[in-house]
Amino acid sequence: MEKILISNSPQETQTMAKKLASLIDEGDIVSLTGDLGAGKTCFVQGFAQALGIGSTIISPTFNLIREYSGRIPLFHFDVYRLKTAQELVELGYEEYFFGKGVCVIEWGNKISELLPPDYLEIEFRREGEHTRQLIIRPSGNKWRRKAREWVKICSS
Repeated sequence: MEKILISNSPQETQTMAKKLASLIDEGDIVSLTGDLGAGKTCFVQGFAQALGIGSTIISPTFNLIREYSGRIPLFHFDVYRLKTAQELVELGYEEYFFGKGVCVIEWGNKISELLPPDYLEIEFRREGEHTRQLIIRPSGNKWRRKAREWVKICSS
């Protein structure tokens, strides 16, 4: 199942993220892919707001991971600079992936072999200055159900 949502502004992207965050449970993993500047961090900002996180969300490019406390803890990864997935293994990624929070991973396609069977991939594609396509690719039964529900509430 592949679905597409269209966002016409950064605010719409954040609203879509907030709607997804309303469906999130502990242990969920969301992988964000797409070119630099396509809207991944903007999406995480809206997602974090919906989790009640008041901190400013910035890309953790130079830190690899940032942790935030909210309704559900948010572990925000940016694996752009990793040369191999093994580097993440050495940092103990399992603690986060199988812990009591939600993981949102920018450039998650770089570590696809580490992702569990159930996760959501969202690819961001530029369609203009502010317009983005969000291509939704759920993996596993849980995410197929949640993705259908998310698309439905974003489209209504």
